Amino acid sequence: MNVIEVAAGLIWQDGRYLITRRKPGVHLAGFWEFPGGKRETDESLVECLQRELFEELGVRVDLPIPYRIVRHDYPEKTVELHFFRCAIEEGEPVPVECAEIRWVLPGELTQFTFPPADHVIIEALQRDAVREGA
Repeated sequence: MNVIEVAAGLIWQDGRYLITRRKPGVHLAGFWEFPGGKRETDESLVECLQRELFEELGVRVDLPIPYRIVRHDYPEKTVELHFFRCAIEEGEPVPVECAEIRWVLPGELTQFTFPPADHVIIEALQRDAVREGA
C-alpha cells in the first residue's frame, strides 16, 4: 500500500493553535485538523507545508520546526503525518481551501472532532501546555 506523506502545521499565536475544518465532499469531510497537505514528489516537507499553508489559508510562515511524525493506517490508505511547529510571518489566515478556521487553546482541542491520526498530537500538545504552564 502506498504511503501518503503529509506536512501539517501547528500554527501557534497568543497561546492558541489554528485548526481548520475539512470541506464537504473530501476524505474525512467535516473533521477538524491542523492545516497542511500532501507532499508533491519534487518538494521537501518544509516546502510542502509552506506551499499548503499559503494555498489553504493565504499565510506565509516562518521556518517550521519538526515536532512529531505520526503514521496511521486508514482502511483505504496509509498516511505519514509530519507535524511542524510554526508561526505566521505574513498574512491573516482566511479559509481559502477549508470550510472554517478557529484559534483554540490546547485544552479546548478535545472539544473538536479530529481524524484518529491526530489524537496522539492533541495529547502531546496538551501535555506540553501543562508542562509549560500555559
